[in-house]
Amino acid sequence: MKKLALILVVAVTALTACTKEKPEVGGTGAEKVANEWWVRLTVEGNDIYKLGHFKMATYNTASSKDSIWIDDLKHGYGFKSKAKVDLSNLTFGAANVQNTYYDPAKPANFPLTVSVTNGKVLPGAGLSKTGNVTDSIYLEVEFSDDPGTKYIMSGHARTQFAEDEY
Repeated sequence: MKKLALILVVAVTALTACTKEKPEVGGTGAEKVANEWWVRLTVEGNDIYKLGHFKMATYNTASSKDSIWIDDLKHGYGFKSKAKVDLSNLTFGAANVQNTYYDPAKPANFPLTVSVTNGKVLPGAGLSKTGNVTDSIYLEVEFSDDPGTKYIMSGHARTQFAEDEY
């Protein structure tokens, strides 16, 4: 009997000694608005580049609590800029912020600054190419090299299903 009790104590001790507490892995502060998106760039409803949908991204900055990067990956007008984000409303915007794609050696390539207004992520409000429900994104953009023109970028989240790629 003592032998059985000793075996049980050793077994329970061994099993509990092997249990490790794993830290909870969190996401970034911007994860509610961060994604890859299929968007169109329009002015007054017209697709200005006749591109159809192209890929852009929103993702966290180093601070990640109050700002995001908006990056058209040089597929649209050519801009990558930080924007202030309100995560409780999933809205974002920026006024005359630096475009990191701007190159002073080639100033005609990309605009120096960008303003973003009415930026919003709408959960579950988009449809992918094949009709899958996704999040939707909308933003109005004004570029320093074309002041006064409001460009609209709007579209839906990238599902990463091959049939939903453009």
